[in-house]
Amino acid sequence: MSLPEAKDASYNRLFQLDVARALAAQLVLAVEYVHSKGFVHGDLHHGNVLLRLPFDLSKLSVEELYKKYGEPEYEAIRRFDGQPLPPNFPSRAVLPIWLGEASDKLKLQEAKILLSDFGEAFSPAKQQIFESHTPLVGRPPEARFEPHKPLSFPSDIWSLGCSLWTILGQNTLFDGIFATEDSITCEQVDALGVLPPEWWFKWEGRHGRFTEDGKPINRNPYRSWEDRFEQDMQEPRQRKGMPLIEPAEMDAILKMLKSMLKFKPEKRSTAKQILQCEWMVKWALPEYEKIRKT
Repeated sequence: MSLPEAKDASYNRLFQLDVARALAAQLVLAVEYVHSKGFVHGDLHHGNVLLRLPFDLSKLSVEELYKKYGEPEYEAIRRFDGQPLPPNFPSRAVLPIWLGEASDKLKLQEAKILLSDFGEAFSPAKQQIFESHTPLVGRPPEARFEPHKPLSFPSDIWSLGCSLWTILGQNTLFDGIFATEDSITCEQVDALGVLPPEWWFKWEGRHGRFTEDGKPINRNPYRSWEDRFEQDMQEPRQRKGMPLIEPAEMDAILKMLKSMLKFKPEKRSTAKQILQCEWMVKWALPEYEKIRKT
């Protein structure tokens, strides 16, 4: 299952903190590996992060599989025009089995991931790509404001930062409901501050939303970076009696994410630098090491 499928199966849409740390560490390691081989993933978001099965299906007999997950469910196949099915055509389909687990029930030893969907991957040394197909909530802003410049490794870093937020929190960093380019840019400015001048003054969507110096105009709700952290990470955990993120760890998380979510691509941390940051070294990688050793 993908990470959003795990979240959809949970009422609170959260991973336990140790699990979230381990997932985040593995995703950064995966991206650093891809980048070290000269490739940009090109479509990084948590929907392309898959949780591996915690067991080997081949070790289960058919009877054991049915006992654990239930008998197969079927659905009849019919033609839209009501005519008989062609010869040798199956009369029923077997519905997919659910082998997943709700995000808040996932145990640390089960938090093993695969980074998937390399359909948009490219090598910047060999190919110039100017258009991003990453979902709007995680699409790097240069894809909109510098469409004449080719995308490269920093574009993955922006999307990676958005994905890490979603792993750690309840929702996406930028609100994706009925998202448009202007609404996402507005969200980005709310959270991260005014766009670079050459972007800011050519963004027509700023009018009516912000003053010329970037202050929001008559907007409710307006959510700052700090608001988002409280609403997405701390308050949902508190409501469910889950451990909160302590101040020292919170500061380290925010420092890491802010280094990844710089508007100008050349100012963002590299994947290698992210692995060396305080939060990765003190909190995330040690949780992953517990999995690796077992």
